[in-house]
Amino acid sequence: MPGSGNRGSYQQFNDDDYDNDEGNGQSQDPFDEIDEDMVPVESTGNVTRGKQRFLCCLMNTGVFHYITGDDIRGNNAPKRFSKTCVKNVFTVLLIFIYLVLTAVAIFLAYQTISDFLNKLSQPVMSVSYKEVDSFPPPGIALFPGNAQMLSCKHHYHDYIPPIVDPGTPQEGDCEMTEVTYFGPFTDLKQKRAVVVRGPSDVKNRELIFMQFSQNETQEDFSAISYMLFAKYSDLIESANKSEFMRDCERNYSMWTFSGGFRTWVKMSLAKTSGRNKEAVEFRQESGVVKFNDKRPEADQTDQLFFVVFEWRDLYIQEIRLIVTANPWSSVGILCAVFMALFKAANFAKLTITWIIKMRKRHLRHKARELNPVN
Repeated sequence: MPGSGNRGSYQQFNDDDYDNDEGNGQSQDPFDEIDEDMVPVESTGNVTRGKQRFLCCLMNTGVFHYITGDDIRGNNAPKRFSKTCVKNVFTVLLIFIYLVLTAVAIFLAYQTISDFLNKLSQPVMSVSYKEVDSFPPPGIALFPGNAQMLSCKHHYHDYIPPIVDPGTPQEGDCEMTEVTYFGPFTDLKQKRAVVVRGPSDVKNRELIFMQFSQNETQEDFSAISYMLFAKYSDLIESANKSEFMRDCERNYSMWTFSGGFRTWVKMSLAKTSGRNKEAVEFRQESGVVKFNDKRPEADQTDQLFFVVFEWRDLYIQEIRLIVTANPWSSVGILCAVFMALFKAANFAKLTITWIIKMRKRHLRHKARELNPVN
C-alpha cells in the first residue's frame, strides 16, 4: 500500500541516519545539544532563573522553538510593574511631603525671627495701680499776670465754708514762693509764677481753695494759667529756681481756669517707667460752677477767680514698658526648625541615593534582557 511504502521509506531513512550516527560515533539527537546547565529544574512548581532553555519539538510540523526563562517571567511582568509603580508613587509622595514640611519649617523660622524682632522693638504697656496713704506735695505754679491772689487756704473732707466778703484779701495758710524767669520758647517776655505747695493728705480729702481778683484786663478773655509738677520740694531744693521753672514749662502741660467760675481740679498721678528713665505725668479732671456774685454793682467791676485743687483717689497709676520677646522660646523653636531641616536634608540625600541605585539596577536588567541569546 502507498501508506505502508511511505512508512517503510521513513523507517529506512531513520535507520540510515542512525547507522551513520553510530559510524561517526556522534548522536544527532537535538536534545543531546542542550547543556546540562540549560536543563530546566522543577522545584515546587517554579521554573529556575538564568540562561535555561527549553526545547519543544513539534513533530507534526518539524519546527523547533526555544522558550527562554524571560518568556516565562513575562507572565509575572504586570505584577512586578504594579509593585514598582506603587513604590515610585509612594517615593514621590514622601518627597513631596518632606518638601512641604521643609517649606513650613523655613516659614516658621522666618516668622519666629520676625515676631521676636517686632516684640523687641515694640514693648507692651503694663498698667498697675498702687494704693498710697499720702502723696508727696506737688508744685502748683500759677501765672496770675495782673490778677491778685486774695486767699489760699487748706480744707478737708471736700468741704469749703461759705465765702465771706468776696473780693477782699483774707488770711491763708498756704506755703508758696514766687519765681520770675524767661520762658523756654522766647527770651523776650519775662514771666512771674506763684508756686504753691499742693495737698498731700489724700485720706482726709485735703484740698486747697484759692481766690484771685483782677480789676481790669487788656485781653479779650480773662483766664489764669497754671502748671503742675511732681514735687514742690524739688523747686525749694533747686539751686537755680528760674532754670528749674524753664525746664518744667518745657516738659509739662499748661491749663487755665476762667473768671466768674469756681473750677474744681481733681488730680491724679501717673508714673511711666521706660527702658532708661522714669517720667511723671499729672492727669486731671475739672468741673466748673458759676459764681453768683452778690456784691454791689460798683464792686462787680473786679473779675473774681476761684480754683480748688485736690487728689482724685488713693491710687498712683504705674505704667511699665515690658518687652514680651522671650529669647529662650525663640531659640527652642529655631532649634526644632533646624533639626527638621537637617532631617529633611538627610532624607532627601537617602532618597536620591536610592533612586540612583534603582536606576542603575533597572539599566543593568534592561541590558541583560537586550543581550542576544547565545
